[in-house]
Amino acid sequence: MRLYSLSVLYKGDPKVHLLKAAYDVSTFNFFQRSSVQEFMTFTSQLIAERSALGSRASVKEQEYLCHVYVRNDGLAGVVIADNEYPQRVCFTLLDKVLDEFARQVSKMDWPSGSPATISYSALDGYLSKYQVQTPGT
Repeated sequence: MRLYSLSVLYKGDPKVHLLKAAYDVSTFNFFQRSSVQEFMTFTSQLIAERSALGSRASVKEQEYLCHVYVRNDGLAGVVIADNEYPQRVCFTLLDKVLDEFARQVSKMDWPSGSPATISYSALDGYLSKYQVQTPGT
């Protein structure tokens, strides 16, 4: 059971854009890591774009399960995990991250924000905290 990506996005008009993200691509071949990360960023944006405000969904994409939560204020979160990772835990994580993000980052910064301009550093910590350690890892 693994988490690969945790993203916070803003669903504005007309497009969705990434505000902040954390990735764990350590299980992939060194030469694949950047393309895997690009795939996860693209997929997160696409799923958030296709989800309605106030909705939650789990979408299967290749061998991954993507869990998306789009709040009514346009703030969205996406977790990309393997198929065995519990769905309930993913949505609990998304609730926690989006609530904390909304408290720490001004709503005025969401429409124009980008990973370089948003100062919110908790995603890496959440990604490693919610990583399920399997025997032998």
